[in-house]
Amino acid sequence: MGGAMTTDTLSRVFAALADPTRRDMVGRLSEGDATVSQLAEPYRMSLQAVYKHLRVLEDAGLVSRPRGPQPRPVRLEVQALDLMDTWIERHRDRVERRYRRLDAVLAEMKGDEDEQDHGDGHRSRPEAAGHPDDS
Repeated sequence: MGGAMTTDTLSRVFAALADPTRRDMVGRLSEGDATVSQLAEPYRMSLQAVYKHLRVLEDAGLVSRPRGPQPRPVRLEVQALDLMDTWIERHRDRVERRYRRLDAVLAEMKGDEDEQDHGDGHRSRPEAAGHPDDS
């Protein structure tokens, strides 16, 4: 998939999963295929409302229903989840690299601080009971 097409698809996937009912449907479908009636069972909504949720999930590429006679199973499409996973992992890697750099800088600063505190065998600041900087 190209950049713009991937972004558009990714936007549709995230938008579809912004709704808690649709996230629940995806979670249930991760356990196995289900008919629309089976998917509708736990929800206090009309079958028409369930079909609207499924249409959003289908348009985002998260689920599919094969053509043919009813009842048709609703199937979770793993490719959309893979797309999300790739996007999330790319950003997670960037953040983790940034935190590792920060950890290295902090460790270096702590090492410099330890050298200053113990460089001549004395602390850079005398300890005094009740000193205002002690907390």
